[in-house]
Formats: sequence, structure tokens, C-alpha cells
Amino acid sequence: MDMPDWWQERVVYQIYPRSFQDTDGDGIGDIPGIIRHLGSLKELGVGIVWLSPVYCSPNDDNGYDISDYRSIHPDFGTMDDMDRLLSEAARLDIRIVMDLVINHTSDEHEWFRKSRDPQSPYRNYYIWRPGKDGGLPNNWTSFFAGNCWEFDDRSGEYYLHLFSKKQPDLNYRNPAVLEEVENIMRFWLDKGVSGFRCDVINVLYKSSLEDGKKKLILTGSEHYLSQEGTHEILRRLRRDVLSHYDCFTVGETVFVTPGTGRDLCDKSRGELDMIFSFEHMETDQWIVKWLKHRFHAGKFGKVLARWQNALTWTANYFENHDQPRSVSRFGDDGVFRSESAKMLCLLLLSLRGTPYIFQGQEIGMTNFDFTSMDEIRDMESHNVYRYFRSLHIPKRLCWRSIRTTSRDNARTPVQWNSTPNAGFTTGTPWLGVNKNYIKINMEQQRDDPNSIRSFYRRMITFRAGSETLKYGDFRARKTTNRIFTFERTLGDEKLMVLCSFSRHKQKAAASGRLLLSNYDRRDFNGILAPYEAVILQKEAGI
Repeated sequence: MDMPDWWQERVVYQIYPRSFQDTDGDGIGDIPGIIRHLGSLKELGVGIVWLSPVYCSPNDDNGYDISDYRSIHPDFGTMDDMDRLLSEAARLDIRIVMDLVINHTSDEHEWFRKSRDPQSPYRNYYIWRPGKDGGLPNNWTSFFAGNCWEFDDRSGEYYLHLFSKKQPDLNYRNPAVLEEVENIMRFWLDKGVSGFRCDVINVLYKSSLEDGKKKLILTGSEHYLSQEGTHEILRRLRRDVLSHYDCFTVGETVFVTPGTGRDLCDKSRGELDMIFSFEHMETDQWIVKWLKHRFHAGKFGKVLARWQNALTWTANYFENHDQPRSVSRFGDDGVFRSESAKMLCLLLLSLRGTPYIFQGQEIGMTNFDFTSMDEIRDMESHNVYRYFRSLHIPKRLCWRSIRTTSRDNARTPVQWNSTPNAGFTTGTPWLGVNKNYIKINMEQQRDDPNSIRSFYRRMITFRAGSETLKYGDFRARKTTNRIFTFERTLGDEKLMVLCSFSRHKQKAAASGRLLLSNYDRRDFNGILAPYEAVILQKEAGI
């Protein structure tokens, strides 16, 4: 085996700064709040922190619409605060990874403002087109529902936006755009950032602007998903910038298959180091994420196994800022919340690849408890709700969809303690705090040896000391709607991982020395308790 890279050895913790910790009472999390908790993250076993955007932004999409890539949004602090975060993290041997959002900018970015003048040299930084036959330039549809062209009176033309109309797409047919991006990357790498999570990175290059084949969602996507032009961009970024720093990249990639995913992160191609795929997160939906069906653990396990076998190294996650809470989605956030959260922890940290934990996941935070759209702040959720209503879908069904799928499920403030607003802020939180913070909070779990957080710490430590869990081969065994089992093998050591997704006891035809369980037991008798997960050590040769 080749010498591992440092990012293969460590566990990543994602921070959504707006909801992490507020220190100035304005109801919005900030960089000083992140600094305050670095020691706690180190104690948990975290080695990398991924920050969702802290750049200047009008916040149409909560920071993923950037108006200045070299400045910190005043809501989060100052560049001095950012420098202090990098310094304090380095002192604790925690690497910082930034979000790199380069498919689009904000429509308030200086480049876009200048591009509205047809004679400006910045005109070609974006994709401007006249209408066609009295209508839009083409029939493409947006990731956020509706068409993806916006008319600009000053320009007399339309601009392309695959996401919000306030997020105009950059034009990567213009070499100047790529040069700008390279300079932005160097700016942050020179400051001490250790890499980038690359937002929707496989849609950068638009091969053509022809009409697309009509689909229920994303008409036109065949013209921009994982195009050869994007591969060329990624290879250039690696060659010209990334290869000169001790850093890594993980790409958020939409609608990838194991084959296209392999092309993006095959080491020999020199593009990305690893990718986030979504297929396992789509096993509980009909066609689009807003139409949910009952979770099927067998499908979930089979998809995880397929990707484990398809890629040399995976980026493993069960929740993030765009996904509902995993314990509410894949576990049981009622009677068996603690057990199912621990089971998901053991599963996540037993897969081959780099584990990503989202803030609050380590204490089993659940989906929000909102009761109406008035409490929702997520722009995507409101767009989808309006779209559903335009189809005359009853309000109660629209709300049922938003309640289970909204990105705000993961964005409610971190629950630090049982004081007002969960200790997140002394002011009015930008997004409502789940009222279960009285029982589910960080302070309550920190010193409890049986808490979910303590189990995360124990499992992170176990993974750190197990070469087999980090680098061993993966082989799926039994996969049903109740049990997912697999083996990890390295040299003479074979570990078997058994995970129950059931509220009832389950028989498991497996034996071996019990190394770890999310229940307090010393040996394994072939019966899994509700939502139990175990790691067994098999004898050599078996």
C-alpha cells in the first residue's frame, strides 16, 4: 500500500457557521464562536474542519452566492478573526478546509455588475444570450425549480443561472475566468487553508446551449453534467495551483454514477482527491428529493457497498447542510434515538474512506419541529413550495414534503446547553431552535460516558488505531431491510461489521471476538438488539 495522505487518516467535521455559535448576540453564528469550540472538537477527535462559506454575500442562498471571494462577511467577523482561526486550529493540529463555490457568483459580485454592460470586458465572464423566437434562449430548467434564464433590462439579454436567479453561472469558455479562480485559490492556500470542498463542481463547463431533452427535472443537464471541459478545468487547477500546496479537494458532484465518479477522482487523472456522491442519499425518494417514500435499509446498504467497491477512496457522509438529519431519516428519532444515532456513527466510521460529520450529528440532533412555512428560511424550500402550489397540490401535502426534505432541517442552531436558545445566542436566532434542546444538547452529553457524543469519540479513536478500518478491503455480506453487514480485511486481520436498522431484535449469523458495540456488552451471542451495531474480529483464515 502506498503511504497514506494525511486527509485519509483524519475525520472531517463540517461547520455551518451561521448556525454554530454566536458570540455577539446578533443571532448569527460567527468565527469567534468557532474558535471558542476548537478545543472541544480536538477532544472529540476531529482533525479537519470544513467551513461552509464565510465570504461576503447578500445571502440569497446563505453564503453560496458570493459577492467577494477575498473578504469575510461582517456577520461572521473579520479577516483578522479568520487569521486567528487558522492560527488556533494549526496550534491544535486541526486543518481548515474552505468551501469553493465557482460555478456561479452572486449577481452583486463586481464582475457581474460590470458584465451587465455589453461593452465591458467582464461581459464574457458570464453566459449572456438573447431570447429565441420571442422566448427564452433555451428550454433548460433550474436546480431550484423553474427556468434558468433571467432577463436583464440594462443588457437587453438573458443570463444563465442553474440555481437561483441571484447566482449567475460563470463562463468557463473564457480563460480569464479560470485565471481569476486560480488566484482566489492561491489567496486562501497562502493564508494556510488546507484544501477545498468544491461546490457542484461537475457542472462548470457547458458544452452547448442547445435545447435539452425534456425531463421532469433538469432539462438540459446532458449539456453540462460531467463534461470533458470540466475535466480539463480540474486538471489545470491541480497542475497550476493545488500541486504546489499540501492540500486536498473533495468535490460535491451531482448525478454521478460510479463510472463518472471514478473519472473525477482517479488519482492518475489528477483532478479531485475524492467526491461526495448522492446515490445513497436518494434511496428514500421518488425521482426528486421532495417526494419521499419509506426508508429501505437494504437499498441504502447496497448503494453504499457499490460505491465502496467502485472508488479507491470515498468521502463518507450521512448528513450535511443540504440534507435532513440522519437520525430522523435513517434511524429512529423517538424511542431509539440514542441507539440508532450510535449505530449510524459506527457504520459511518467503519466504511473505507474519509468520514465527514456534520455539526450536531455527534449528539443526535433531529429534524426541526417547525409547523408552517412561516418558520422556514431556506430559499430552495420556498421555491419548491411555490412550484408545488402552482401545480394545485394541496397545502398540507406541500408542507409534508417540505417538512421532511427542507435544508433547514440541518440548519437549526447547534444545541449547546439547556439555557434559552440552547446556548447558541443571547439574541434572537436567525432560524428557530428545535425545542428538544432541553433534552438534546452538547453540555448534557459531554461528560456522560453513555452519550452519543461519547460514542462518537470512542469510535473515532477506534478508527484511528485500526489500520484495517482505515485501509482494509471492503466486502459486503448480508444486506436486507433490517441488517447490513460487511467485512473489512487487511493482511491477516478480518473485521466484520453488523448494523441493525430494526426496532426489534435480529438474528445475525456471525461470530468472532467482540471489539465494539453501541450497547454495553462484553461478547456477541448472534442476536442484535434494536439498532445495534457491532464490530467483530474474525480468526485468521475464516
